[in-house]
Amino acid sequence: MRTPAQLTLTEITKSYGTRVVLDRVSLTVRPGERLGVVGDNGSGKSTLLKLMAGVERPDNGELVAVAPGGVGHLPQALALPPHATVADAADLALADLRELEARIRSAERAIAAGDGTRAGLDAYADLLAEFETRGGYEAGTALDVALHGLGLPALDRGRPLGTLSGGERARLALAATLASAPELLLLDEPTNDLDDAATAWLEQRLRAHRGTVVAVTHDRAFLERVTTAVVEVADGRVRRYGDGYAGYLTAKAAERAAQARAHEEWKAELDRHARLVTANAGRLAVIPRKVDKAGMGTGAWRGRSRAHGAAGRVRQSRQRLRWLTGHPAPPPPEPLRFTAAFTTTVASDPGTGRTGASAAAGAVVAALDGVEVAGRLRLDRLTLRAGDRLLVTGPNGAGKTTLLRVLAGELRPDAGEVRRAGRAGFFRQDEPARPGRLTVLRAYADGRPGSLDEHADALLGLGLFRPSELGLPVAELSYGQRRRIDLARLVSDPVDLLLLDEPSNHLAPLLVEQLEQALARYEGALVVVTHDRRLRAAFAGARLGLAGGAAVSGSPDVFSQGEIS
Repeated sequence: MRTPAQLTLTEITKSYGTRVVLDRVSLTVRPGERLGVVGDNGSGKSTLLKLMAGVERPDNGELVAVAPGGVGHLPQALALPPHATVADAADLALADLRELEARIRSAERAIAAGDGTRAGLDAYADLLAEFETRGGYEAGTALDVALHGLGLPALDRGRPLGTLSGGERARLALAATLASAPELLLLDEPTNDLDDAATAWLEQRLRAHRGTVVAVTHDRAFLERVTTAVVEVADGRVRRYGDGYAGYLTAKAAERAAQARAHEEWKAELDRHARLVTANAGRLAVIPRKVDKAGMGTGAWRGRSRAHGAAGRVRQSRQRLRWLTGHPAPPPPEPLRFTAAFTTTVASDPGTGRTGASAAAGAVVAALDGVEVAGRLRLDRLTLRAGDRLLVTGPNGAGKTTLLRVLAGELRPDAGEVRRAGRAGFFRQDEPARPGRLTVLRAYADGRPGSLDEHADALLGLGLFRPSELGLPVAELSYGQRRRIDLARLVSDPVDLLLLDEPSNHLAPLLVEQLEQALARYEGALVVVTHDRRLRAAFAGARLGLAGGAAVSGSPDVFSQGEIS
């Protein structure tokens, strides 16, 4: 009889160095659930997923993860070098099936060598049944189906990963994870880099999954369409919310309102008792302790006991003040707010050579003529002026990132002319290599003049990090936190051409909204590559569609044939 699936965490604690990421966390995931995991960057979402997958071990507590049908874990990035092949990535994701297949071959060799005992034959039959249940015989076909559904049909198994775009690598990892048909799917940001068609396919695939799904994601539309429950990770703890994403939003709004109400009531009671102490202490001061009662011959007389009346009220209010001070009701936590502004220099026009204020408004900051990168990009003409907004769309591998690299001056085209004026700022899809021993502050300040104190003030003024986070080692940060360092470095210098490659990937939804507001105020030229459905829907500007390394025509708001001016 097959063991039922079980995923339970009891009083789990996980820390990195002196930083506690998860603190006495308890959570039960029921079989067949589709659980969404949300939280700010660095809150511990990916750590929670790694613990469930067995990739990392807790410091203490009990974790039970029983999935007879296998576990599929999609990390945020492939743990393979650029020279590894597509087949290597598939084998990594299908490791459970490959190991099961190896056990089957070993059992076959043992039987052929004469080990035909009843126990040996029964064990062999069990291995075959498990392999068949897991879809082992169809794994290759399942990979092809997943690759097709995610927009990567006929991907060469011998192709090096270094030749794939970031989006293609992400889709390959997701397809291989799904192809292993695991009972428990643990997915970290599965919709990053997916276009609408691929996202729709994935959502349908997960809704039909006959096992359990736990997905870390910032994709609000995905949460609405797929999840049956939501877990929020914050301040080292987890809290579960039912009724999908809508139920989570409703419950969070009610929690915030209740917390705000409790804080106001606490402040009012604190103020009331403080006023009572002040007022009654003043009255008490004018009441004499003892006076002489004239003509009675009885000596001093206690006019009024200080243990009653005003004195009692003062004592009670002081006691209540001490209790209230020791048991505060804090206001709802205020999230970090990205308050920085993107600024420009005064660019010169590559067409006229003008400089100064006359070139600032409507100045040409980049011009491409007949540009071609073999097999990856072809554009007849592209002219970008200050104030222009351009959204570049197209399937993975169409040349979107290649175009940004050409505009940034990182990649020299095989043919054509590229003219630039002013400075370009590039927010890359893949984070740059940096020593893990660097702290947040030193990574931000790396290569820049000035003292660390000056850089700390500048970084904190951007609203991307709290003071307590500046000393954290980069190696201990989440992917989203590391992207925030790149964003901080980008926004702290003026640029005339702003190039954003998948800017919403791994960033919390609130930060993405604040980033959009900052971009709306930017006066330079902006080029954005994104698969974010909400960001694309709200984009106000021109659109360029790329397919197969060339620009394509489209609706009236899309520049046709790659001619933009």
